[in-house]
Amino acid sequence: MPTTPAAERALARVRRLCLALPETTEVMAWGHPVFKAGTKTFAAIEPLKGRPSLAFRLEPVDVDLLLSQRSFFETPYGRGLWASTWADTRLDWTLIAGLVERSYRIVALKRMLSALDGAAAEPARMAGRGRRPRRAR
Repeated sequence: MPTTPAAERALARVRRLCLALPETTEVMAWGHPVFKAGTKTFAAIEPLKGRPSLAFRLEPVDVDLLLSQRSFFETPYGRGLWASTWADTRLDWTLIAGLVERSYRIVALKRMLSALDGAAAEPARMAGRGRRPRRAR
């Protein structure tokens, strides 16, 4: 897959976002990297038409919303459940991070979601300066 330095940085950043999620693995499938929560794929880095792209597993309503933006397109094999964007263009990283998490949440098992939500709650708990919650009487 021909890439530019900017695309390589984008692919590395998406890889870090995906692999930071509980029980996520990166495997090669169909000749390109895919990210799985357990056994289910939620994101992919793949070449399409000779360009690097990022694909996300989403709910159909989210796919429809993304397709209304110029920067997204229907993933060829996606059956309305996947949306893609080119990795070699300027990306909205807040949006991409949200899509990675949303995609993960669609396929992850409950224990994975508990781990994710627990990890997200930990900084908030620490912000309480170590105070213990009051016990109910």
